[in-house]
Amino acid sequence: MRQQFLGALIGAAFGTVFVLVNSGTPLPTAIGWVLRALAVVALAAVVVLGVRAGGRPTLEGRPPFGPSYRVIVLGEVVLLVAGFFVLSLLDAPVQANVAWIATIVGLHFVALASAWKTRSILVVGVVLTVLGVVGLALLGSAAEWVPFVSGVLSGVALLGGSLYGVRRA
Repeated sequence: MRQQFLGALIGAAFGTVFVLVNSGTPLPTAIGWVLRALAVVALAAVVVLGVRAGGRPTLEGRPPFGPSYRVIVLGEVVLLVAGFFVLSLLDAPVQANVAWIATIVGLHFVALASAWKTRSILVVGVVLTVLGVVGLALLGSAAEWVPFVSGVLSGVALLGGSLYGVRRA
C-alpha cells in the first residue's frame, strides 16, 4: 500500500493545485471557493485513508520509477515546453496553457499505465487527455471556460482517481 499511497498522494496534490488555481472566473466566486474547499478536503481524505491503510508513502522497492518512468517524464517535460513555445508563437490565449498541461499530463498517465502494466491510472489518463483536448477546442469559442474544463475538471479527475486508489488498497 505504501507505494500506491505515494502515487495517490502525488495525484491528489496535483489535483488540488489544478482546482485551486483554476476555480476563478467565469465561475461565481462562491462556487469557486466551494470547489477549492472540497479539493482540500479530498486531499486530506487521501492522506487520512492512506495513513490508515498502510502508513507513510515511500518509494521502497518501487521498480516503476526506473528507466521507463524517466523516459516518460522526460518526454512529458519536452512536450510541455515545446507546446508552450508553439502556443506563444501562435499568440494563443493564456487559457491554452492549462489545456495543454491537462493533455500532456493525461498522456503521461496513459504511457505510465502501459509501462507499469496497471490499468488503475489509465482511466484518469484518458479523462485528463480528453479534458485537455476539449479545452484546446474551446479556445476559439469559449476560452473563458477552458480553466474550468481543463483545469478544475482535471483536478477533480485526479482527486477522484487518488481517492479510488487509496480506498481500493
